[in-house]
Amino acid sequence: MNCAKSRVYYSMPGIPRHRLKQLKRGRITFKMDRATDGINRICIAGYGCISNAGDGIRRTLEGLYGTVPPPHRASARIETTLNDPVFELDAFPKTSPSRSLDLLEHALAEALENAGLTTQLLEKFKVGVCIGTTVAVQLNDIEFYRQQKKGVPDSFVPLDRFLEGPPSAFLRRKLRLTGPEATISNACASGADAIAAGALWIESGLCDLVIAGGVDELCRVPIAGFHALGVTSPEPCRPFDAERKGLNLGEGAGVVILASHRFYRHLHPEARECFFLAGCGSSADAYHITSPHPEGLGLERAIRQALSRARLPADRIAFLNAHGTGTLNNDACESAVFLRLFGEGVKYLSTKGKTGHTLGAAGTLELIFTLLMLQEGVLPPSAGFRNRAKDIPVQPVTERTAFSGEFALSTSLAFGGCNTALIVGKESAK
Repeated sequence: MNCAKSRVYYSMPGIPRHRLKQLKRGRITFKMDRATDGINRICIAGYGCISNAGDGIRRTLEGLYGTVPPPHRASARIETTLNDPVFELDAFPKTSPSRSLDLLEHALAEALENAGLTTQLLEKFKVGVCIGTTVAVQLNDIEFYRQQKKGVPDSFVPLDRFLEGPPSAFLRRKLRLTGPEATISNACASGADAIAAGALWIESGLCDLVIAGGVDELCRVPIAGFHALGVTSPEPCRPFDAERKGLNLGEGAGVVILASHRFYRHLHPEARECFFLAGCGSSADAYHITSPHPEGLGLERAIRQALSRARLPADRIAFLNAHGTGTLNNDACESAVFLRLFGEGVKYLSTKGKTGHTLGAAGTLELIFTLLMLQEGVLPPSAGFRNRAKDIPVQPVTERTAFSGEFALSTSLAFGGCNTALIVGKESAK
């Protein structure tokens, strides 16, 4: 065991005044176990989300275990002539030129409330922002590209909007934060990568807190792109199913507030339990520009890295929340890796039959879904699955399934052979 003096914090909700004075004067020391003070003790202080599964944590929980609106043809807002069904958030209002930023702020507001934080309080700490996205940094301002193609813009408004659009920079400016910021655009692993990067910032001492997450809106560019690749389904997607025909795109946002274990305990001294990021792993097998390695070698490396950083054997993982898109290659690859690493008794599922593939938001949303399942102690049926396929060696859960254990794994696969694995755990008060 090692003792280390804490940083000086100027305001912490829930700490008695006499303790806060001692803390300000540097008179409090904390015991810190170096074996658990790395990324495996990065706490998740709060979280918020919006997707087709539900608006907010309460409705999302109901959606994961109940029914949700089915996908439908994209509205006129998307400006696409394709008929591929999508999970569009029809009821979400338009309040600014950037739907992605609106979705992100919506999820952030819930995450801060869930963490017991306010925007004013954030200014007192060193807070970083790391957001993953695909659309919000390059594809959601068609008007900018129209004017650029003309050669003579009608105004500089589209250019200003384009330059101010990266979500992390936007939040850092708006919230007047002093920590680092980064917007990660790594295709479908962006949201998971943002969480891993934010955790490393805390581990290295760059931040007290990190706002991490992912966001993407529906946009005609990725709709056309995935359609051209031949991986979109003409009907609701059915991940891991014998008759799966591809994916449905969706939109949404998820945000988690990351904090060091020590900092979390002083934010919430009375908390009976907390969720924490136990380990993360990332790899790029570079097998193909869009398809994963058929044997899942890159995904296996990422999962093994996450297990190693979490100092956990594979049998400590209670269940897996798979990337599970409904495409032939992805689902066969993941299922094979799960069998290899976790055996025939592995419990896993996909939630994309509830949300569609939300691209840059998927990694964060699915991590939040994983936390909710850990909280409930029961898995919902894998959304869209009906019949086992010959190329799926072990099938996902087909009914509500109770489990025991404190750790779960969420996987994300992306173009370019990129793979990210996040392990989360639940710690109870002792």
